[in-house]
Amino acid sequence: MNKNAINMKRIGKYIYPLLIFAVFEAVAVALWLTKGEIFYLYNFSYIGLSVSLGVFLYIGKFRYARRVVQLLVGLYMLVYLGVVRGENMQIEGFWYYLFTGVFEAATIHYAVAKIFGPLIFGRGWCGYACWTAMVLDFLPYKVPRKPRKKLGWIRYVTFALSLAFVAALFLSKAADIERIMFWAFIAGNAAYYISGVALAFIFKDNRAFCKYLCPVAVFLKPMSYFSLIRVKCDKEKCVGCGKCKRVCPMDVDVTDNSRKRLNGTECILCMECVKNCPKNAL
Repeated sequence: MNKNAINMKRIGKYIYPLLIFAVFEAVAVALWLTKGEIFYLYNFSYIGLSVSLGVFLYIGKFRYARRVVQLLVGLYMLVYLGVVRGENMQIEGFWYYLFTGVFEAATIHYAVAKIFGPLIFGRGWCGYACWTAMVLDFLPYKVPRKPRKKLGWIRYVTFALSLAFVAALFLSKAADIERIMFWAFIAGNAAYYISGVALAFIFKDNRAFCKYLCPVAVFLKPMSYFSLIRVKCDKEKCVGCGKCKRVCPMDVDVTDNSRKRLNGTECILCMECVKNCPKNAL
């Protein structure tokens, strides 16, 4: 391969962050023009720029590329959108706006990041933008130290409870419901962090909350099955060492390229398997 071809190949790698930014910018402009609010322009532009920066840093082999994105996006959504602007960005906020028939804030966020977006990037939200996982990933059990439990059914209970909570507010015609939703956001996040940290230490697994309790996974999993962006294995290079499975925080069998692979809809695109593969087979 000549020098020009090598340079073109290197440059070609950086087309991905540009494409990601272009997609987010297209969403930003479309929402700005259709909704008539400039907030959507800078909101999605900021998130797109943050994600693109993370991908750029990852390609450049910066060790903490994913953590940079987590902090940039997670803190923005938790502190600015949630606390400063008073938007309930939890699943309860989605139900609230859905019941009021308003396509705003959490409704748009869920549609883009957690309902339709996973058709493209799977559960990338969980790996790069979730403000709950942002904190949990600082805990000491980055690689699960115990086998995965069959407790995924609990997420459907929390999913149903979140829906029942908001439905009860509307049915009871609660006064100052917007104020209640704000405090529900604060209390909900506190509950998520406390339970997430507790589960991490109980199961010796930072991502135990994501695997067993998180209600958002109910939206993410079905669409992630059809995700366009997936980690795939080059069978000719793979030597079956099993290192990719050992370092995966979500217990995904990435050596299986089928849609039905073990825990396939759990992949958060953290790329730990890719970084640790000794043969560059992923």
